Amino acid sequence: MDWRSEHPELRAFLESLHRGELLSGTVAAIERFGVFVALDDGPAHPDFPGVGFITIPELSWTPFATASDVVRVGQRVTCEFLQFDTRNLEARLSLRATRPDPFQEFADGVAVGQRLRGPVTKLVPFGVFVRVADGIEGLVHLEELSSPPAQAPSEVVQVGDEITVVVTALDRERRRLSLSRRRVG
Repeated sequence: MDWRSEHPELRAFLESLHRGELLSGTVAAIERFGVFVALDDGPAHPDFPGVGFITIPELSWTPFATASDVVRVGQRVTCEFLQFDTRNLEARLSLRATRPDPFQEFADGVAVGQRLRGPVTKLVPFGVFVRVADGIEGLVHLEELSSPPAQAPSEVVQVGDEITVVVTALDRERRRLSLSRRRVG
């Protein structure tokens, strides 16, 4: 389909948007791959329930099971415009960009060397994840779990165990927290 000639108003509207611009609308449909938003401004989409589209990763900073855990059909939302998807004739949006990143807020109040306490949430072959704040988990690599190092995380801890850890690294850009149980002292 040559949408340039079939939908000139929609094309003109989408090309007029700028990255970072805030757009408001109503959640029109929730799919397993994302959320359609009927925008307040601009023409309707010829095929989809909305011109705006939020991919699953752009819904929230914190983990969730399904998109309906974050939004519901009929809900009003304000999102940040990311880009014009020329293939689907839609505005790619981010809901999470309009909210503070809990990891960055956490990082503002913690320092390398600081002790934290929390439950083990997951065992993986290379270590364990520990929840150190609401929505914030860090990784304790296997070599940082015990001294001498264990062969498997399950030799040292189980999911649900409360442990004390020390912050060894904080990567704001990648949103990663490295922890050590061995260095607690």
